[in-house]
Amino acid sequence: MTALAAEPQEGGLVAFAGDLLLALGDAGVGALVLLETVVPPVPSEVILPYAGYLARQGRLTIAGLIAWSTAGSTVGALLLYWLGAALGLRRSTRLLARTRLVDEDDLDRGAAWFHRHGAVAVLVGRLVPGVRSLISIPAGADRMHLGLFVLCTAIGSGAWNAALIGLGAALGTQRHVIDPYLDVLDVVVYAALAIALVVLVVRRLHRRRARNAD
Repeated sequence: MTALAAEPQEGGLVAFAGDLLLALGDAGVGALVLLETVVPPVPSEVILPYAGYLARQGRLTIAGLIAWSTAGSTVGALLLYWLGAALGLRRSTRLLARTRLVDEDDLDRGAAWFHRHGAVAVLVGRLVPGVRSLISIPAGADRMHLGLFVLCTAIGSGAWNAALIGLGAALGTQRHVIDPYLDVLDVVVYAALAIALVVLVVRRLHRRRARNAD
């Protein structure tokens, strides 16, 4: 009873996210990262640090999280690689732009970066939000050697995921400091989501006006 009473009672969005990650387990977190790779608005920058925080509490495993998240990143990147190989760069770009989930300008920047730097762009690009997922499409369209692509993707993704998980695990040692601010974190997360939505709408409207002006 004493141990139970000592456990902080979390609420709101943070508690829901924690319950979801615990229900999914290490492999489920890897599946979420796969989804983030294919659908960029799903943020691994939020998922993985919190998963690392939970691992530090002994409710997930750090090694399992790194392994599964890297596998998820690599499989997701392969799906986009094969999309680029099957449809080519232009058709893939148009298809993804129609989904409204990715920005066509980001796709163009990713393609330009790949054409300048090749395999290095795939390796380093896994560390750059926005480019991380989309760099796989020009790699596939240009038929980059599959083995080299997988190697660069796994190394870059593994480093990125391990850093995020490690950050969360480090914060997990300070739970007594963090817990009182969970309600504030809820507000921050909701505010960030609202700001992201506003930015997305403004960008869409700006792009539509630019097209109409042309």
